[in-house]
Amino acid sequence: MTAPMSPLSGPPDPGGTRTSLTLAAVGEPERLRADAARNRALLLEAASRLLAECGAADLTMESVAAAAGVGKGTVFRRFKDRTGLLIALLDHRESLLQATFLSGPPPMGPDAPAAERLHAFGPAVMRHERDHHELILASRTDPLRAFAIPAYRLRLSHVAMLVHRTGVAGNPELLAHSLLASIDTPLVHHLACERGVPLAQLEQGWHDLVTRHGVPR
Repeated sequence: MTAPMSPLSGPPDPGGTRTSLTLAAVGEPERLRADAARNRALLLEAASRLLAECGAADLTMESVAAAAGVGKGTVFRRFKDRTGLLIALLDHRESLLQATFLSGPPPMGPDAPAAERLHAFGPAVMRHERDHHELILASRTDPLRAFAIPAYRLRLSHVAMLVHRTGVAGNPELLAHSLLASIDTPLVHHLACERGVPLAQLEQGWHDLVTRHGVPR
């Protein structure tokens, strides 16, 4: 007989005393002096303009430095590398999504039942990442890095908490990993853009998967 799986290390136990989650950055959070924060905002504004004009594929540290009117070394000191720059660009967009499921109105927010929130979560993430897929895919230089960043850990804790609150049998964190894998950006991009699967069908797939785990809609 197989022994039950022990809890995974990482996010807090969703069945424990923790009942609220806080916003988490896509990259590692940092505290900046006022002047450093202004310089960072200037660089991100320039990078956002270039992103809109030429797309993520052509966004370079050199082009951001030129657009912001600073030396290339300034950009490298602030973001370390191109991946760091791309992740910084994602932070603001990610914070807007996080606000909807941490403190927003139903069906995503905390006033809705856990099952309703769980069903609403997947489609919202898919729509969010469809809108930013180019930026997200360009930042995925290390496949394993995605599992360590604060934003993913927040999503994992949130989904595991909802799974636990619905009373579904099984390890909540493993189930949360499984659910999140079904809406990972590269997979959704492949299905929607290369296979031509309508987004509505992908969203229904999330509902079907959640329901199969025992969560009613």
